[in-house]
Amino acid sequence: MKLFEEEEMRDKTLNLLPFDGTVHYYGKLLGAQEADFYLERLLESIAWRNDEAVIFGKHILTKRKVAWYGEKAFEYTYSNTTKYALPWTEELLALKVLAERESGETYNSCLLNLYHSGEEGMAWHSDGETDLKKDGAIASLSFGAERKFAFKHKRTGDKVELILEHGSLLVMKDATQTHWLHRLPPSKRVTEARVNLTFRTIVE
Repeated sequence: MKLFEEEEMRDKTLNLLPFDGTVHYYGKLLGAQEADFYLERLLESIAWRNDEAVIFGKHILTKRKVAWYGEKAFEYTYSNTTKYALPWTEELLALKVLAERESGETYNSCLLNLYHSGEEGMAWHSDGETDLKKDGAIASLSFGAERKFAFKHKRTGDKVELILEHGSLLVMKDATQTHWLHRLPPSKRVTEARVNLTFRTIVE
């Protein structure tokens, strides 16, 4: 298990994964005031809904809320449920441009997550849905509470951990989703909300 030091994470050319994938952490892209502005606007303007999943035939609603936006009304299916993308908001378009400029990639959609506190998290998973561009980049922008984020290799069990800061960018690409799982572990010490934007590419 490796928890990267702040100095290491500032080097956006550093691959945080030891093998079988590529993850770059760009650190804070926005100052505190600008990051606070986007957090407030995202909380107010996004069409948040409780996430849904069908597991072993049982319909489940999560406390965590989600939203799905894109340049078209893309379909996106995961956990046996299908979502249809809403039109971009002004704030999402501005943040997409920021993520594209920093990462050198392009994206046509965004899945957003709202965690009300540290008691809400995300279990181990990989973003390997067939709707997504294979080995494509996923740009993750974080706003609000700082949270630990972890990767685990599917075969070896190797783990990598880091702290995602308010206004920061993380990019996963290449074979990361094929070989690594990732999660947002819950933490009772975190009492503030976190909003996460994952810009990605849907293949029609």
